[in-house]
Order: sequence, then C-alpha cells, then structure tokens
Amino acid sequence: MATHTGSEGTVKVGANTIAEIRSFSIDETGDTLEDTTMGDTARTYKSSLTSFSGSVDVFYDETDTTGQGALTVGAEITINAYPEGDTAGDTYKSGSAIVTGVSLTSSFDGMVESSITFQGNGSLTTTTV
Repeated sequence: MATHTGSEGTVKVGANTIAEIRSFSIDETGDTLEDTTMGDTARTYKSSLTSFSGSVDVFYDETDTTGQGALTVGAEITINAYPEGDTAGDTYKSGSAIVTGVSLTSSFDGMVESSITFQGNGSLTTTTV
C-alpha cells in the first residue's frame, strides 16, 4: 500500500503550476434517488448525479500571473490536482471548474495568504501522468 506526504502535491491551472501552494482539497459527492415502492421492506436508492468542488490555499504571489493570476472569480478553468506529484506514473484529478471565491488574508506577524474556491463544471476524472 502506497502512502504519500502532502509536500509531494501540486495543483495546475491547465498546464500552469500554481505557485506557493500551502494546501488544497477536492470534495467529490454523488446524489442518490430513492426508488422505494409499496411492499418494499427497506428503502432503496439509485445512483444519480455527481459533482465536485475544492479549494487551494497559497502564499500570495502577484508575479504568478498564469497560476494564481488565472484564478479570478468567475474564471472558467481546468483544474489539475496532483496529490502525489506530477512525475510519470503518478495519478491526478482533473476537471473543468468555475472559480467561486478568492480571499486575501494579511496580518502584521504573518505571511500574506490567499484561499481560492472553485465549483466543478462537469465530471472529475482520475488520470495517470
């Protein structure tokens, strides 16, 4: 069984790596439809639509114009999340998404950070590099 450290990961917008990533998350969900009928003794369900959403947390870098700079609210992007890195044989999640939020945080005793959220637009696929 293979395990990986978080430091191996990266996220790309299309082919462009996002700079200064601190963390990322991808959440996949699937709806169900109840198809229980009279006479059944237990509820039954069918699989239905799937969706995904996620976020990327970064140290703010205004010079990263093709990574962080491409993640503006409303932007339609292709997100590629590589939890184990992006070398040959590694798997990653990929899908079209819409950027739904960008927050910027700064404190006098810390780094300037940004958090970007996105909503999937279609299916999320798992692919091998």
